[in-house]
Amino acid sequence: MASPYRPAEAIALLKPALRLPRMQSSHCRIPRAAFTTSHTPRAAHSSPNNPSGPSRRAVTVTNDTGSVRWGDLSVGEKAARTTQQSVNLVVVIVGVILTGTISYFLFTDVFSTSSKTYFFNRSTTLIRSHPTCQSLLGPGPEIKAFGEASWSRLSRNRFLASSSETDKWGTEHLRFRFYVEGPLGHGTAHVHLSKRPGMSEFVYEELSVDVKGHKRVYVEKNEGEKGRVAPKIFGARWW
Repeated sequence: MASPYRPAEAIALLKPALRLPRMQSSHCRIPRAAFTTSHTPRAAHSSPNNPSGPSRRAVTVTNDTGSVRWGDLSVGEKAARTTQQSVNLVVVIVGVILTGTISYFLFTDVFSTSSKTYFFNRSTTLIRSHPTCQSLLGPGPEIKAFGEASWSRLSRNRFLASSSETDKWGTEHLRFRFYVEGPLGHGTAHVHLSKRPGMSEFVYEELSVDVKGHKRVYVEKNEGEKGRVAPKIFGARWW
């Protein structure tokens, strides 16, 4: 006689068989590595063909900045650095020479109390303040002075016709001329300066202005020195 089917007992009998695979699968599961976007740094290993580390740009005359030590340079790179430093030294020396030359000419031609420019400015001031020159040329502030005429208006204000000489007594003579112009007329100024041995600067021998149709105007004139001859001392003239 067949036993009656009991569902509850059948389910109880199947439970151990159903749990075993699940338990085994849970124990045999291999854990997965967590996904990450971070990069794990690795130690850099130099290539056996490049034992000195990463390659660098070759040093040349145009790109050398001095950042690479002298001992790390090749023979060609040392030559390039030496050439570059030599060129830089030459440029510095030439710059110093040019600066000194320009400074010397500026001092002797503009700022020195023995230069033509200094006496040109001084003579112009004396002419502007002279009453006779004002009556012939115009008010002092309106009197202009300039050098030799030229195609360039700028250059004519810079060039002065001049001459210099030293006589047999050692006296230096400086002569130059320039032109003056005012609202009433224009004329030519003549300057004669001298500097005897032992004197530190030139003095006026004559400063005169010629205006057409009028007598020469003497702004400065050394009357006491006219026709004077240096006396002899022990048979020789010393000034």
